[in-house]
This record gives sequence, structure tokens and C-alpha cells, in this order.
Amino acid sequence: MSAILIKNGRLVDDKASWDADLLVEEGRISKVEAFIDESSCPTGTRVVDASGLVVMPGLIDAHTHYHLVSRGTVTCDSFEQGSRLAAFGGVTTVVDFADHNKGMGLVDSANYRLEEMRPGMAIDYTIHQGVYGHGYDNTIGKQLEDLKKMGIKTLKIFTTYRNTGYLIENRDDLLYLFKNAKKLGLMVCAHCEFNPMIEELSDNWTGDFSPASHAKLRPAEAEGKAIDLFGGIALEAECPLYVVHVSSKCGLDAVRRLRGKGLEVYVETTPHYLFLDRSKLEGPDASLYVMTPPLRDKTDNKALQEAVVDGEVQVIATDHCAFTREQKLSSSDCRTIYPGIPGTEEMFTLLNTFRVETNGDAGEEVLPFTKLVELMSTNPARLFGLYPNKGSFALGTDADIVLFDPSVKWTLDDSNVHSASLYTPYRGFDVQGRAVMTILRGKVIMEDGEYYGVPGEGRFLRQC
Repeated sequence: MSAILIKNGRLVDDKASWDADLLVEEGRISKVEAFIDESSCPTGTRVVDASGLVVMPGLIDAHTHYHLVSRGTVTCDSFEQGSRLAAFGGVTTVVDFADHNKGMGLVDSANYRLEEMRPGMAIDYTIHQGVYGHGYDNTIGKQLEDLKKMGIKTLKIFTTYRNTGYLIENRDDLLYLFKNAKKLGLMVCAHCEFNPMIEELSDNWTGDFSPASHAKLRPAEAEGKAIDLFGGIALEAECPLYVVHVSSKCGLDAVRRLRGKGLEVYVETTPHYLFLDRSKLEGPDASLYVMTPPLRDKTDNKALQEAVVDGEVQVIATDHCAFTREQKLSSSDCRTIYPGIPGTEEMFTLLNTFRVETNGDAGEEVLPFTKLVELMSTNPARLFGLYPNKGSFALGTDADIVLFDPSVKWTLDDSNVHSASLYTPYRGFDVQGRAVMTILRGKVIMEDGEYYGVPGEGRFLRQC
């Protein structure tokens, strides 16, 4: 593997932004200095001129669903395709999900998912392991210990989907789960929608089941109530809580109440809850915009955007769950529309555009570039046991590096993204900034619109 010298770039991590050169040797960061003389580098070193570019640690999408088998079909972005589109967005690592398969324990479920992922992944990966009601039994404590031994320290639980067996209904079981997570140093990640409210609304619903009704059947109040409930259990167990895809002001307010009581709560939100609203659930393409939780109001967009600027959000991820247009438009009934949208590739560009648009007067950084790196690289690396090998410029760590042009202006369109869905939910968005080179462990996997990733070369990352 040849060395790479990146010169004249603007390095940005979660703490600082500075002009420096960076040398990669044997897949790792070996030098970060104000000036590195080319003559001091190994023979054959490739020199990359990063003038005018931002050089940052590889991005981490902490919430993806590549090759997800769901409702009798499979999402269109395979592990190969997911790796490819991620590289175009500057993403070098993803945290995907393993279902708690019926008839399998947690370790077997995790191994099943990892065996699926291994041949196709061209970027690095780890997983959140689902813990579902249908598989919960009195061996759960030992199963969690074994899961930790194999390098998986994040759990995914649901507060809804009782009919599919995902929901752990007994409060004592949940408390036991949280207490064991606390004891073992595991992170509990919760999809928060209060199931009794959702079931009651559904049972008494007299309206239609159009895409627009999805937002009424799964309201923001259900999110807030579930966060209150599960946060109360986490508080009793003295266990931190990570809330995935917070979608509403109501959800944020619940988080604030819990933080006021002393609970350590980590908030994840997504670009679609920041920048899309429920008006997308009207019209002939409405099915394309159905996901769970549903899109909310513009006031919720505004509240979440303000929370990002104010530091109340710890992670921005995507919940990338892509179906083709044909799959999505095959139903207009919100109960049977395949839920989910693509987003990994667009994530950082959208947030950079938001950063530029929300900065104040000249010289005032309302949302500095360092904050974007924190939200989409360093924080997920820290929270999910990957730091400093991922999410940093520390010497000796993996050379996962993105060269990003912060000034280029372009328009997102179905023709210039790389999901197999062949559409972007952000079609027509005028954006600023684009990844021009993505490096994974010292190897260029995307450069100037060309992809060089190799399926199977991605590595499973043990969470430490």
C-alpha cells in the first residue's frame, strides 16, 4: 500500500480547524504537521494537493439498514450498493442493525447478520443488536455478556410494533435489561413511539389510510410519551439512553425533562426530520416520503434545527432504508407502503448547506464546521466504541479521511445520487459542498466521481 501525502488542506476535527499537511503510511495516519516535505516521505508516495478543500476524519452513519428484509421484500441498497453510495458521501463506516431473529439468541442473530454483511461491505461496519419481546427470556443477562465478548455493545429496542413481537411489554423485563446494560457498559438505543397510544388511534380511526394519515396515526405526542416512559426506566436503572431518530419538538421536550432529572440522554436526529415536513405526504409521490416515525410539521423542523445549533443533539445519522420508486409507489395505503428513504450519501452535504445558511454575520460561526465533524464522525465513534481509531486524526489510527469541497454549489437530483432506489427525497434542493475524495484505511475508494471500493474489504469493527 503506497503512502499518501495530503498537502495544503484545511484540517478539521471536532475541536479545531487548522492548515496542515497529513501523511498516511501503511493505512494509518503517521504525521500531521504544518509542513511535511515530500522528500522526507517514502518512495512512491502519492501527493494530493488539497488546496481549498476541507480534510476531515471519515464520516460515520450510525443508523443504516442496508439489505433489510422487510414485509416480504428487501431494501434495494445491498451491502455493495450501500458501501458505494456511502463513499460518495464521505462515509467510511456505518452502524447497521441486526434483527433479533425468531428462534435465535442474540449472539447467533448478530453472527447471522455479520455473515450476511461480510462479503459485500466495502467500507467498515459494526452493528446495533436488536433485543425483541418475542425472544426475551431469563437468559438475557448471559446473552448480553456473550454479545459484549464478541465486540457488540449497543442494543436496539422498540417501544412499538407489539403485533410483530418487537415490543418488550413487561416493565420489569425492561428494567432488568437496562440494569444489565448499565452493569456491562452497553448502550441502549430506543425507537420511541408509545404503543398504547398508536394502537388506540388505529383501533378508533375513521379516516382514510392515505400517506398523509400516517402522520396522524403516529403523532409526535406518541414519541414524547415513549421517551418519558423509557427514560423513566433508564433513570431508575441509572443507565444512559440513546434515542434514535428524534423527529419532533415533543420528543425534544421529553428529552429535556429527563435531562433535568439527571438522566444522560443522547439524541440522534436525521436530515429528513430536519429538512422535510409532512407536506411531502400529499400528492402523487407521497408514498416516497413515508417512514416511521412520520414526517412532522415545519415547527418541528425548526425546533430540531435549533437543537442542533444549541448543542442538544449528539448525533446526526440517516436511518437509510431505501426502496425503489416502484416498491414505494406500489401502495398508497400508509399501512402497507414500504417505510423508509435513502439518505447516507446526502447527509453531510445537506448539513453543510444548513451550516452555511445558518451562520450569522461575516466572521460569526453559528454552526462551525467542527460541529459537523463532531455530529457525524467523532460523537458516533465515541458513543459506539470506535474512538479514536475512527473519528479522529490521532497518530497511528486508521487513515479514514474525506476531502470535501465546501464551496461547490449544485442541485440534488435523482440523476446525481447513487442509491439503487434511483431517487433522492431531497430532489431539487440547492446544496453547497461535496466530497471529492474518500479514503478508507489509506486506500482511495472514491475520487472525483469514480468509485474504487472492493466488496469484502470492509472490516467488522469491535466496539471497545
